[in-house]
Amino acid sequence: MSENAFILLFRGINVGGNKIVKMETLRKVLAEAGFGGVATYIQSGNVVLTSDKDEKAVIAGVEKVFDKTFGFSSRPTIRSLKAWRRIVKGNPFVDVAQEGRQLHAVLLDAAPGKEAVATLKSLAASEQIEVKDGVLYLYTPDGFGASEVAKGLDKVLKVPLTARNWNTVLKLQEMAEKLAQG
Repeated sequence: MSENAFILLFRGINVGGNKIVKMETLRKVLAEAGFGGVATYIQSGNVVLTSDKDEKAVIAGVEKVFDKTFGFSSRPTIRSLKAWRRIVKGNPFVDVAQEGRQLHAVLLDAAPGKEAVATLKSLAASEQIEVKDGVLYLYTPDGFGASEVAKGLDKVLKVPLTARNWNTVLKLQEMAEKLAQG
């Protein structure tokens, strides 16, 4: 099997001085574990890397190294570059995509119930929401922090998830594309 590029999103690290993870250390231990081209973006746990293993094996290896190194677990979300391209292409809010801090991709690691999505939509004031192919696209024109929808994601959906703003989504794609090209 050839090397595939993957994007990993760690959740709940380096927030409010809790669960501190130095990106330099994370890059080092992942490279030592045999992953290629390991790179990080900002301090919130965004990683691109390559591996000849499949997603399941990559995530198992990453979790083992992470837990051992940092002494706690941070359930990472993983997507192949191919899947990431679908996320970007599937953006239903193309007209607002240039507003990269107001547009978010919430990656869902399980399918939320229809009732939960309806409840989340009922919280929307100015927000726009669309769930498509394992991603909840969320447009928050008044900001993510002010959004009742954003505040209710975990409580309402009750599935493993992690969110990134559109600027980060596009930057991670750019980094993974470069990695895939060698």
